[in-house]
Amino acid sequence: MYLLIGPRDSAGEAQAFRAMFEARKRVFVDLLKWDVPVLAGRYEVDQFDDPHAVYLILLDAAGGHLASARLLETERPHLLDTMFPELCGGPAPRGANVREITRFCLDRDLSAADRRRARDTLVVGLAEYALLAGIDSYTGVAEHAWLAQILRFGWRCALLGQPDDTGLGALQIHIDPETPALLRASGLCPITTLADAVRRDAA
Repeated sequence: MYLLIGPRDSAGEAQAFRAMFEARKRVFVDLLKWDVPVLAGRYEVDQFDDPHAVYLILLDAAGGHLASARLLETERPHLLDTMFPELCGGPAPRGANVREITRFCLDRDLSAADRRRARDTLVVGLAEYALLAGIDSYTGVAEHAWLAQILRFGWRCALLGQPDDTGLGALQIHIDPETPALLRASGLCPITTLADAVRRDAA
């Protein structure tokens, strides 16, 4: 099940938020050892988790977290322009139709096969959300292994500059109506689609 949470959503999504922030702590702090804030010893939350952020969360039937991503407006402060501007060969892309993908998180408790399915579902969901929301490109910052995966997904994607000595790099992903089909043609197999979830909600 997809849950799209934005600045106007009610407190009814509190459980999904808690599950997502706990999963982020297990991945980014416990596993990857990032030096980022942790609330109450359980939740990874930073200064960009503000009312302007939008979250795409993939949940299982019981409401457990499978995968999630945070989207930031690029006309406001975001990771690439405030923390990693040196990764761009020029000014960081920004605009009303550009969003930054951050905190792409796959739950640690998933098997390798389930992680792959959750990853594919979230990637395709990001493309579908962009088309629904009038977003024409995403930016992001990624470490070497994840950066290499993103560049192979089949969408139109390019580096914004040379990765640094650690392999950290910035990229821009261009979205158009062909993008979901390109992702599937490259081998991504989503569990469900955001478009299906929107149609069910509208029924």
